[in-house]
Amino acid sequence: MNCGLCSSYLAMVHDLKRLGIMKTYCPGCRPRGKNCAFMKKQCKLLGSGQVRYCFECGEFPCRILKHLDQRYRERYRMSMIENLTYIKKHGIRKFLKKEADKWRCSKCGDVVCCHNGICFKCGQEKLKAKKKKYQWDKKGDKK
Repeated sequence: MNCGLCSSYLAMVHDLKRLGIMKTYCPGCRPRGKNCAFMKKQCKLLGSGQVRYCFECGEFPCRILKHLDQRYRERYRMSMIENLTYIKKHGIRKFLKKEADKWRCSKCGDVVCCHNGICFKCGQEKLKAKKKKYQWDKKGDKK
């Protein structure tokens, strides 16, 4: 997961609580030097720090990661397995550059959240009005 696309991380970056938008804040796992929040409880290798990325494991992609990947592909238009495969092949810096281009807001140039397709910089009014906070619009377009 790219923390920079996460609704909790973006809420913290844009300090949405200050605007009355009550969202959970998260500074991200890697920026804090932590192991992956998604998998560390289900994977002893990640939880203990024996591997930093799932692709370093001989079982990659495991059943748990495949399940998470399917959910993210269906709901949030991203693939954990594709991300990890890209990082393994090209490195984290190229991955982050590719992600910045892929998830760039067409209106203001900031980043669009993978969880709902909203830019937390120029789409704050939409965030205030949104009832289902973790769903993309039915059109499926990034907003």
